[in-house]
Amino acid sequence: MNTETSRVNDAPTTRTKRVAVVTMGVKLGDETRGYTRFKAIAEMLSDAGFEVDLVTSSFQHWDKAQRDTSRPCYANLPYRVVFIEEPGYAKNLDIKRILSHRVAARNLRAHFDRKFAAEGGYDLVYAEIPPNDVALVCAQAAHDNGVPFVADINDLWPEAMRMVLDVPLLSDAVFYPFARDAKKTYRLLSAAVGTSDEYAARPRADRETDYPKLTVYVGNRIDEFDRGARARGGEVVKPAGEIWVTYAGTLGASYDIATLVKAAAICATDERTPETSDNRTLRVKILGDGPDRQDLEQLARQLSAPVDFVGYAPYDLMAAYLCASDIVVNSLITSAPQSIVTKIGDYLASKSALINTGSSPEMRALVETEGVGVNVEAENPAALARVMTELARNDQARRDMGEKGRAVALARFDQATAYRAIVDMVRNLCR
Repeated sequence: MNTETSRVNDAPTTRTKRVAVVTMGVKLGDETRGYTRFKAIAEMLSDAGFEVDLVTSSFQHWDKAQRDTSRPCYANLPYRVVFIEEPGYAKNLDIKRILSHRVAARNLRAHFDRKFAAEGGYDLVYAEIPPNDVALVCAQAAHDNGVPFVADINDLWPEAMRMVLDVPLLSDAVFYPFARDAKKTYRLLSAAVGTSDEYAARPRADRETDYPKLTVYVGNRIDEFDRGARARGGEVVKPAGEIWVTYAGTLGASYDIATLVKAAAICATDERTPETSDNRTLRVKILGDGPDRQDLEQLARQLSAPVDFVGYAPYDLMAAYLCASDIVVNSLITSAPQSIVTKIGDYLASKSALINTGSSPEMRALVETEGVGVNVEAENPAALARVMTELARNDQARRDMGEKGRAVALARFDQATAYRAIVDMVRNLCR
């Protein structure tokens, strides 16, 4: 257990180190949607002897609904859950979301003021960025009270926002508050954890001095993934002779599912040509939902593409689908800013061959150097269809890529092992 020693009337006392882990998006209790990264970090810090407050929103981002914070599933955990009031919003891309985060940031500041004034505060603040205004409140509270602040960088705002709105001068004006808050946050951090090398290094551009940094992929719990795949595997029926190419994730913004649908249509045409047919049927399974789903379904119908839109699947069912698949696709548009995205750990754990259309040098290097799959030019249906067909016909290549992917998942994406570096960083900073 990490302790600090103080003296009152020459009598030594010890106190457990207190850490605030702050995130506006996390799956808690019996919730079915959301990210587990910060819950895992809170659990591991608690196991390491820290007293942890997991500070999060009263609003459940994925369900777009307020939580009933009195429910028993949020109590009796290894850490204490602190809910910050947030009004909420209906859409991911909405002015109401920006205003909602602003209210949450203001209420979070009030929480820190009370905590440091009346309860002795925290010995370290660990916070997700984005949202940038929420992260800035964390950075300022830590700075004002002389404790370390660690930024966990999961995305880059406003860089990612330019995927939706990239108009000269206008975008600069609209996104200025996000850029300002990010710069201030980066300048105040004591250390950074990035979900990719690119993200971990990003604060340096806005600082005069270097800082301790770690790259810890979002990853997953491999044991939880495997349990889910076993439990729900019987519900996933795969006809003999079918080769499944699967995408799991959001249907919108920078995720280029339209190219995957077009590639599936090309593959179907090739299968009907005698000289290229090998009596196998390639089908694309799309797991997930999002604002582009109706348009994508219409495109699939127009092209008579062999694509099945499964819809949102709980984590265990998603795991079962991925493990039943032969190929998985990380499908991104050319200009997408994402680096190592959340789903990669699940893809690799499934033992499926990976096709990556992301342009991130870091992601492309991982695919090539580790031999887990094939990089394909983004937004090129013909190129994607060609690789899909080649992999569909080469069982041994898929098996080799899948085995290598599983090894990478265990070594670099399993939260149970990879997140230990975060615990060590927090321990060192708290000293």
